Amino acid sequence: MKYTAAVPKQAPQTQTAKKPKSGKVVARKTVPPGEVRIIGGLYKRSKLPVADRPGLRPTPDRVRETLFNWLGQDLTGWRCADVFAGTGVLGFEAASRGAAEVLVCEQDPGLVEKLKALQLKLKADMVKVERGDGVSLLRRLSPGSMQLVFLDPPFESPLFEPALKAAAQALHETGFVYLEAPKAWTDDELAAAGLQVHRFGKAGAVHFHLLVKIKEKPEGA
Repeated sequence: MKYTAAVPKQAPQTQTAKKPKSGKVVARKTVPPGEVRIIGGLYKRSKLPVADRPGLRPTPDRVRETLFNWLGQDLTGWRCADVFAGTGVLGFEAASRGAAEVLVCEQDPGLVEKLKALQLKLKADMVKVERGDGVSLLRRLSPGSMQLVFLDPPFESPLFEPALKAAAQALHETGFVYLEAPKAWTDDELAAAGLQVHRFGKAGAVHFHLLVKIKEKPEGA
């Protein structure tokens, strides 16, 4: 949940009201939260502070609930990366649900300090917090080493395409990329990164996707 420093302070953000069967999440306007809570697993109900940063967009509870329903709740043994971390709520949700390793990357030094403090408070030894560029971190990872990559770049940034390509190379053949974006990404747009849409939902202005690698068709198919 990265912020965009150049973007002026936003109008009140949205939180979700209900999730229809289609996967679309209906949103209502609320005051931006001062904190968010982990909603499942070992660290359930633990509070994460939301710093006063323009454009900082913690993933709402209902969207996270939908995402982890898609993933099956239990991430035991998974290796994950949350590379535009912001509050870190996605990475810590994964750790809470059994992930063996969670790399949490954020550029803002103040947010990094909050993430490190939270890691110590929760005694979440599986979480490794790093200050730096998320795309560069993904490019350093061994090919095929990640079961789950969270991508939530600043909405006004040009980082979506390079982040998707870097995530795809780091992704295991059976892994998933979670993408939040200001628009719906199509399979044609994702093909350059070798990805395709597995599940999709929408909450207010946020479009959220669960992506998988494009499966090669058997010869003669």
